[in-house]
Amino acid sequence: MSAPSTPIFDIPVHRITGESTSLADYRGKVLLIVNVASKCGLTPQYDALEKLYTRFQPAGLEVLGFPANDFAGQEPGSNEEILSFCKSTFGVNFPMFQKIVVTGPETHPLYQTLIAAHPEATANQPGAMRARLDAFGKGTNPAPGILWNFEKFLIDRNGNVAARFSPEVTPDDPIVIAAIEAALAQ
Repeated sequence: MSAPSTPIFDIPVHRITGESTSLADYRGKVLLIVNVASKCGLTPQYDALEKLYTRFQPAGLEVLGFPANDFAGQEPGSNEEILSFCKSTFGVNFPMFQKIVVTGPETHPLYQTLIAAHPEATANQPGAMRARLDAFGKGTNPAPGILWNFEKFLIDRNGNVAARFSPEVTPDDPIVIAAIEAALAQ
């Protein structure tokens, strides 16, 4: 019996190369959805995301990158420039999508759905990253909004948001690995 249709699978998105699609292509997979940026102090997480993808993709994990320029203009490039940077700098092979908005009144429906489903992110030191960003005058979003680039949402095989990780929780952190392994085992 197939998993029931959930709203996350029906949300229209565009591949970074421009084709219209939805997340229905990933039905039955475990997804790690990440808002990414090329000019952020956290950009090296692309490497860890690609390693996760390589390690767990055969078991059913898909890492999905959604570039966003919402935080200090750290993703200013075109979709073509973003894709070129990701492939040449980090060897990214996981699926990338067109730049979207993840904060404010223009928040993409995908992120509206993700945030509503899981309003609180797991952090290694709750509040620490927000305090650091605020100390640097970066002006963070109030909770439950996306804090910064590289926030991660783990989606189970049925399209339910299973976990949300704060940007400073790296993709290779043991809590992320454990959550992925648990989702893949279901």
